[in-house]
Amino acid sequence: MKKINMLLPLFLLSAVVLAQNNGQSGWISLFDGKTFNGWKVGENASTFKIENGAIVANGPVAHLFYVGDVKNHDFKNFEFKAEVMTTPGSNSGLYFHTQYQESSWPAKGYEVQVNNSHTDWRRTGSLYAIQDVKEVYVKDNEWYTEQVIVKDKHVTIKINDKTVVEYNEPEGVQREAGMEQRKLSSGTFAIQGHDPKSKVYFRNIMVKPLD
Repeated sequence: MKKINMLLPLFLLSAVVLAQNNGQSGWISLFDGKTFNGWKVGENASTFKIENGAIVANGPVAHLFYVGDVKNHDFKNFEFKAEVMTTPGSNSGLYFHTQYQESSWPAKGYEVQVNNSHTDWRRTGSLYAIQDVKEVYVKDNEWYTEQVIVKDKHVTIKINDKTVVEYNEPEGVQREAGMEQRKLSSGTFAIQGHDPKSKVYFRNIMVKPLD
């Protein structure tokens, strides 16, 4: 009986460590660092490849959508984060509340800008064409964290834990032609390949569902 009592604390400690390692903090990985399992791209699929544990977006316009099992790739309220690295002159984006398309720019959902030195003045962290950021908070050729938090009608965007956007979507908001579906609803995430001169890296892509 004493042996069992002595082993019990060790068992409980092991269980706690295992729980921590299995993501009990709530964060779930969406990318295994080796394959595109759970991800799908339509035309220009060659724009995306995997190098050294990161997704590389470099080529003609294309979008890589998460279509995996987590929440059946349908997220409403969540925290999302990814480590990103841009190269000089590059442009990309992270979409949320979107849905899979074979081609063209995603019509549904919002884009969070990835751009530190491209000719487009909307910089990293912008809620694209909704609440834009002109300041440059991070440098090319350096890894940084881009985080998006959505709670009902509120969007927070952070760069390296610094809040750069706080946006409240008005009730019944109406968008201009071509942006009709740029509204909060629910949906999946997507990574943008912008053009052949843009080369951007993404790794440690994670989500914490909040509902």
